[in-house]
Amino acid sequence: MLLILLALATLFVAYATGANANFKGVASLLGSGTTSYRTAINWGSATTLAGSVAAMFLVNGMIQNFSGKGLVPDALTANPLFLLAVALGAGLTVTLAVLLGFPVSTTHGLAGALVGVGLANDPHTVNFAKLWEAFLRPLLLSPLLAILAGIVCYFILRCLRLAPDHRTKTLDALHFLSAGAASFARGLNDTPKMAALLAATSLLNGRPGMLAIGVVMFFGGVLSARKVAHTLAHKVTDMNPGQGFSANLATALLVTTASFNALPVSTTHVAVGSLLGIGVATRQAKWRTVIPILLSWVITLPCAALLGALVFKLSQLIA
Repeated sequence: MLLILLALATLFVAYATGANANFKGVASLLGSGTTSYRTAINWGSATTLAGSVAAMFLVNGMIQNFSGKGLVPDALTANPLFLLAVALGAGLTVTLAVLLGFPVSTTHGLAGALVGVGLANDPHTVNFAKLWEAFLRPLLLSPLLAILAGIVCYFILRCLRLAPDHRTKTLDALHFLSAGAASFARGLNDTPKMAALLAATSLLNGRPGMLAIGVVMFFGGVLSARKVAHTLAHKVTDMNPGQGFSANLATALLVTTASFNALPVSTTHVAVGSLLGIGVATRQAKWRTVIPILLSWVITLPCAALLGALVFKLSQLIA
């Protein structure tokens, strides 16, 4: 019964992640007026699913990181009760963000829940050096690199005349391709993180689990992404089609590179950072609404840690 609950909780995380993250790669398509919300989210969800399928064959390193091994004792990472609490802590945190319209990081949610449940079990056994090396350092660097990459990509493409201010057939095609590439990279990067929660069970373990996660993420995006989509498309920066294309290209390059090197960067931080880089370059960043988004990133990790710890303690009492 516990293993079934763990599988369902992992799919709950996947649905919440789809609702919160599937629009991140395609936000510029709507924000620049290139296409409608429905076309954008369908394209983003489909290419995210394609990335999840590719992750079944290409990416394995992050499964090890997000199983909690090295961060907490190995005996604990094999305990389905531990993994269930991590899944529910992360899932509840991301769901709350979806309801409020904040694009937060599932990576932060999972890392926070891992630490919170580990501390609730035994504060002396959490490896904080591993937390910094494998999680916090990449997560802190990724938005800064994304802002820089967004600025550099935009100026290079402007110099090459590949990022015009107005729509053209060629730019529209490149824009859709870059948005698809960014979403594909997100599926490639995020799917193994959630699949790690199934490592202790034979139910939906391995490739079947990754496929199930990808399918559930697809429906999470198609059915529940509208609030986060509005934030991403309209509250970070104003943009024209060429600027949106530049941001997507920067996102796709960074997330794909991170995926193949097993670096758990936040696709949220990279996607929003790239858009913000465009806003910095064009002086159109909407800081009044960007700052609450940045604050939600800070809150995500402790919120997931607290919720995960509460779930773990409650489950111990019930069990």
